Amino acid sequence: MLEKQKVKDIMTEKVITVPPTEDVVFAFEKLMKHKISALPVVDNGNLVGIVTATDLGHNLILDKYELGTSVSEVMVKDVICVKPEDNLCTAVEKMNEYGGEEGIVNQLIVVKNNKIEGIVSDGDIIRAIF
Repeated sequence: MLEKQKVKDIMTEKVITVPPTEDVVFAFEKLMKHKISALPVVDNGNLVGIVTATDLGHNLILDKYELGTSVSEVMVKDVICVKPEDNLCTAVEKMNEYGGEEGIVNQLIVVKNNKIEGIVSDGDIIRAIF
């Protein structure tokens, strides 16, 4: 089943992004407003990182950020990506492989020709199975 379905069939196409200059507080507010769990960080049309609700929220609660901390200072720069034509099995394998000891990667950015085409989450994949 996972081998037959493509990432492009289940991904979210309208991806909400932030620039690297965005303040972490505003980025977190954007995550909460849109009820999403990750924001790709885009600079001049290029994917340069990702921030997650878990990371931002946890660190904001612990007061780890100074006033004016920008997304570029805290983003994950090694973004795990898939292609629209990849099957869901490939996506699940990447989520598992790159998650490390902490678990799985919950979101993958979908790119084609170095441009963001969409985003796919573990929840998207679970919904596709059922």
